[in-house]
Amino acid sequence: MSIMLKSLTLLSLFFTYCLTQPSLFGNSRVTKTPLIAIYNGGDDTEYRGGWELVSENAGVSAMHMTILPNSNKAIMFDAAGFGPSGISLPPGDCRRVFDERDGNEDQFELDCWAHAVEFNIDTADIRPLKILTDTWSSCGGLSANGTLVQTGGWGGGGRSVRYLSGCKACDWEEHPMSLSASRWFSTQHILPNGDFIVIGGRRMFSYEYVPKVESSNQMYFLLPFLQETTDPVENNLYPFVFLSTDGNIFIFANNRSILLNPTTNKIIRELPVLDGGSRNYPSSGMATLLPIKLNVNDPNSNVIRAEILICGGADPRAGKLVEKGIFVTALQNCGRIDITNPKSTWQKEMMPTPRTMGDMLILPTGDILMINGAKKGTSGWNFAEDPNSTPLLYKPDYPETQRFMELKATTIPRMYGSTSIVLPDGNILVAGSNTNYYYNFTGVKYPTELRVEKFYPPYFDPLLVFARPTIVSDYKGIMVKYQSNFVIEFKLKKYKVNQLDLKVTMYAPPFTTHGFSMGQRLLVLGTKGLENVGLGLFQVEVVAPPTAKIAPPGFYLVFVVHNGIPSSGIWLQIA
Repeated sequence: MSIMLKSLTLLSLFFTYCLTQPSLFGNSRVTKTPLIAIYNGGDDTEYRGGWELVSENAGVSAMHMTILPNSNKAIMFDAAGFGPSGISLPPGDCRRVFDERDGNEDQFELDCWAHAVEFNIDTADIRPLKILTDTWSSCGGLSANGTLVQTGGWGGGGRSVRYLSGCKACDWEEHPMSLSASRWFSTQHILPNGDFIVIGGRRMFSYEYVPKVESSNQMYFLLPFLQETTDPVENNLYPFVFLSTDGNIFIFANNRSILLNPTTNKIIRELPVLDGGSRNYPSSGMATLLPIKLNVNDPNSNVIRAEILICGGADPRAGKLVEKGIFVTALQNCGRIDITNPKSTWQKEMMPTPRTMGDMLILPTGDILMINGAKKGTSGWNFAEDPNSTPLLYKPDYPETQRFMELKATTIPRMYGSTSIVLPDGNILVAGSNTNYYYNFTGVKYPTELRVEKFYPPYFDPLLVFARPTIVSDYKGIMVKYQSNFVIEFKLKKYKVNQLDLKVTMYAPPFTTHGFSMGQRLLVLGTKGLENVGLGLFQVEVVAPPTAKIAPPGFYLVFVVHNGIPSSGIWLQIA
């Protein structure tokens, strides 16, 4: 009887698919029997993804991008000093630009162009936002209450702390003298107590903690490690920073890394050198903290494993060679290390293609997406060639020789200054690219890019549309406590679900700029039970992360993943 029911279900899905298959993304499939793809789920699909152009003009080239919780808003912004953008500020709302060299505030020019926008991820509508100080190569992150906290930049923006909330008419609130040092090309990360640490910056070999609103820092903490990792073209800007599961901060610069205790401000230990080239700006490799698994750890161990993956970058001499017209091939190798194991060493892997200036995103499934960038050169204006238009999928739990998969290529070069973020429905918003000083649309090899795309990963295979879970639960306005049990109710067009085919993931959306997604982390939650509570309706009981060291306070996207196919996410706040 069960075999008959399963067969009827699959046949129903197959015939419905035949009648309704969309053609939005074109043909990017290796031919496969539809029934097999539906039955085995997202892990077995041979669909290579699809692209959709969602906006011809976002108004700005998105050097920086993030999403705001409990909304359909993405925030995109550029530097504020690159001249006219593609969208103006409302009449009468121009900003004053002072000449910082003479210090005379009576002498100023008016800038009536917007350099930041609120982008509606559903409709592609844009609303201009007003930046007061220059955000060029700044950093940021979402606070525990969902506010975008954004720091640093160029010139008069270097010591700024900016805030942006998600209300309908909200705009930037700026405090231009909050930091103790000017932070340009620095990295920001949230801590277990909800505070932010800001690390590095050009010629700033130090770090500090973001002060409370309307207060200012009087001091910073020296970090000689940053000076030690500087070479003739720096190659240690925008250091890769991650919060380890033990509460220490992992800091990677150039080819070296340390663990820093943010409570004592002491260096715990230095990790082995990752050889093979330089990884940080301007060499601009990619890095992520791999998914933290809370359901597979040894119950007799107090250590929750934290692994770092770093891929791509450039030869440390690449910046100097470009000045001579030589574009050297970007790095093709990766390094992977367990930072919670003092004896761990870097394990090397090879990507199918070289890449610099790419983004590395964690998908709701726990797979890693590598997207954007170039195959030759390094970061900077006109410092790279040969766009790497083909995204890569990396499956961290697969055998080493089977982890990489090439996906469908875009037709839009995404070079220096491009960004991407994961959206609540699981697709990827891709924007930006400007290898030119100022906005330039004609007479250049790589025009300033204002177009916005969505990339649909393989789990959006049209064959699998009816095998996708739908979360029914709504946790808006509810705070989930650490180590508490909570229930996610979801629908699935299936008469029976095996708990082994199911996982629940919790994703912290990052702030992305210059190829690094700050604050990004994904947790695979422990599951306690699964119950069928109605026709195609299920409840899974999961356990919240144990401490803020594992999941800093704030808003997360929660996904139900069945056989490699994720639901759309729901917002959940943990505190």
